[in-house]
Amino acid sequence: MTAGQGKPVLRPGDWITYGGDEFQVVALAGTSVRLRSQGGAESAVLASYLMAAPDFAVTGTEPLPVLEPSGLLATLPEPVRAMAAEWERHMVEVETGLPPGVEPGTRPRGEYDPAVHSLMERMAAKADELGVSVRTVQNRRSRYVRQGLWGLVDQRATRTWEATGRADVRLVTAIHEALDGETHVSTGTRSRLIRRVVKMVEATHGEGVVPLPSQRTFYKLIDALSTGRHTFGSAVTRRQTANRPEGPFTPTFADRPGEQVQIDSTPLDVMVVLDSGLTARADLTIAVDVATRTICAAVLRPVGTKAVDASLLLARMLVPEPMRPGWSQSLRMAASRMPHMRLLEVDARMEQAAAKPVIVPDTVVIDGGKVFISDTFIRACNRLGVSVQRSRPRTPTDKAIVEATFSAINSLFCQHLAGYTGREVSRRGERVADQAVWTIPELQDLLDEWLLAGWQARPHDALRDPYRPKKAMSPNDKYASLVAACGYLPLVLRGEDYLELLPVAWRAVNDYGIKISYRTYDSADLGPHRRQHSGHTAKRGLWEVHYDPYDLSRVFVRTQQGWITVPWVHLPLVNAPFADFTWSHARRLAAEAGLDDTSEAVVARVLDGLLTRAEHGPDKRTAKVVGRTRVAAAVHAPAAAPAIESDAASEPEPEVQPSAAVVPFGVFDAHAEAERWL
Repeated sequence: MTAGQGKPVLRPGDWITYGGDEFQVVALAGTSVRLRSQGGAESAVLASYLMAAPDFAVTGTEPLPVLEPSGLLATLPEPVRAMAAEWERHMVEVETGLPPGVEPGTRPRGEYDPAVHSLMERMAAKADELGVSVRTVQNRRSRYVRQGLWGLVDQRATRTWEATGRADVRLVTAIHEALDGETHVSTGTRSRLIRRVVKMVEATHGEGVVPLPSQRTFYKLIDALSTGRHTFGSAVTRRQTANRPEGPFTPTFADRPGEQVQIDSTPLDVMVVLDSGLTARADLTIAVDVATRTICAAVLRPVGTKAVDASLLLARMLVPEPMRPGWSQSLRMAASRMPHMRLLEVDARMEQAAAKPVIVPDTVVIDGGKVFISDTFIRACNRLGVSVQRSRPRTPTDKAIVEATFSAINSLFCQHLAGYTGREVSRRGERVADQAVWTIPELQDLLDEWLLAGWQARPHDALRDPYRPKKAMSPNDKYASLVAACGYLPLVLRGEDYLELLPVAWRAVNDYGIKISYRTYDSADLGPHRRQHSGHTAKRGLWEVHYDPYDLSRVFVRTQQGWITVPWVHLPLVNAPFADFTWSHARRLAAEAGLDDTSEAVVARVLDGLLTRAEHGPDKRTAKVVGRTRVAAAVHAPAAAPAIESDAASEPEPEVQPSAAVVPFGVFDAHAEAERWL
C-alpha cells in the first residue's frame, strides 16, 4: 500500500515476498517486523534486513520508484531531452489534472479534472489530444511511474554499440591474439598488424572463409580494440601496462620506523668520471623506510653492483651519518626536530651525527636480483635479525615505494647535475659524456648532503599527520612523531661488525700462509695457527677467512682470540689496493701474453704494469677496470680490524708492514725508481 504518490510504505496486513515465500505483516514493533507465513508460523525480522533482501517486494502495490540517471540524461541530445520533458508535462497533467508550473488557483481542464473523470478517461483524453493510441499513453505513464523522466526518453537514442561493430567474431579473436603478440616486440605500424591478422585468419580458417572489412574499417577496428594498450606507442609503456596486475592496487602501509624497508638498485641517470678519465654511469643502491620515507642509506658504485655492496648498505643503515667538513650546521641532528637527547643517551656518536634517523629494519623487501639473493646478503640479514621478503617476479608494484623514490631522485637531484643523461635516449642531449665532471666519491658526498638538506627535511606528499591531514610532513618530522607514538631505539653496530658482512672463504693456514685464487696472504700472527685444525669439523678444520672484493690487499682470519689482518705477500710490488675483477683482468692479460696465469708473481707483475699503464692512457677496457678498482677502494673504504696480540708481536716486523701506511692509489714503478737512483 502507499501513502501518497511515489511514497510506498509497509503496513500491518500487507502481504510481502521474502526468502522465496509469502508472508503477511502482523505487526510493526520498533525496528522489527513480525511476519506470519501462509502456514501460520510467525517470525520476527529486522526491518533493515528485510528490506535489503534481494527478493523483497510488497504484493499488490506498484514497484518502488527508481531514481533518474542524471548522468545519462546529460549525455542525450537536446531534442531528445526536450521531447522527454514535453511528455513529462502531459503525464503530470494526466495524474493530477494540472500541468507543472501553473499558477496557484488554476482550475484543471474539463477532460482532465480528477474529480469528474477517472484515470482511464483522462488517459483517453490525452491520447485524443496528442493523436496517439491509448496504449501508448498507458505505456508512457507506466514507465514514468517506475523510472521518472528517463522512462519517457526515446530509447533509440540510448542504445550502445559494440566496439567491434559487425565484424566477424573470428576476425576479432585474431586481432586480440595479434595485439597480445605485440607486447614484447618492437613497435610497428597498423599495416604490419593488419598483415599479420590476415595471415593468422587464413592459416586458421582458410583463405576467403572469414569476411574481411575494408582498410578504413580495419583501421577503426584495430584502434577500438587496442585502446589503452599502447600497441603503436612506446614499447616500454606497452610492457609496463601489460605487466600491471589485474586486481586493484594495494598500497603498502607501515606503522613504525623499520617495519618494512624496501631495497633496490638501478643505474643513475648521470655520467660520472672514473679515475682513468673514462665516463660511465654509476649504480645507485638505496634503502627506503616505508613508514617515514627516509632514505636510510644510498651507495654509489661503478656499474656492476655486487652482493657485498648490498651488505655494506645494511651496515650504513645501522650507524649514524657523521657530519662532514663543509656541511652546514643546520644539517646536524641537534638542529632538527628528532629526539636528539634521547638518542644521545644510547649512542655518543649522535653528538656529531647528521639529521638523518638510524632505522633498524624488521623486514627488507628485495627483488630477484643476484645482488640481493646472494648468500652474502642473506647471511648479513640473518645475522642482524632482519627478515627478507622477496617480491614476485616482474611485479614492481610489490616495492612500489622504492621504485617511485628512484624517479624522485632523478627529478629532484640528478637533473640539476652536469652530465645528466635523462631517463631515456630520446630525452638525452648532445655529447653528454663531455659534460661529466663528477667522480663517484664526489657525487657520493654530494648525494649524502642532498639527502639531508633536500630529502629528509622536504615535505613528502605521502606523509600526513592524522590530526592535520592537509599538511604534508617531512621524513624527519614523521620519524619524530612515530618515535613518540611507539618508542624506538637504534641498534649500534661495533667496528668489527663490518667484517661480519664481508664474503667468507674457508681455507687452510699452511707454512706459506693462506692461498685464495692464486694469491698468497701471510703474516707473523698466523704462526700459532699454521697446520692447525680450526675446530670447525663441518669445514674439515679449515679457517674462516673474510675478504673485501674491492680491496684484496688483505684478508681477515677469525681465531678464538679475535681477528687477524693478513696482508698479501706481493703487496709491495703492486703497492695499491685492487679489486677481484682487477685481479681477474690481470690474469687474462697474462694468459693472452703467453705467461703462466697461475703464477702469483707473474700475475703480480702484470697487475703492476696494468696500474702503471693506466696513468698513460691505456686501452678503454683496461682503463675502465682500473677506474672501477680505484673508485671502489676510495668510496667508504673499511677500516682494518685490530690485530690481536701474540708471542710474535715482539719480533721485528717484515718489510710488508710499511705498506699499510701507503697513500691509496700510489703506484710503485721499480724500473723508474732504479733509473732515478742511477
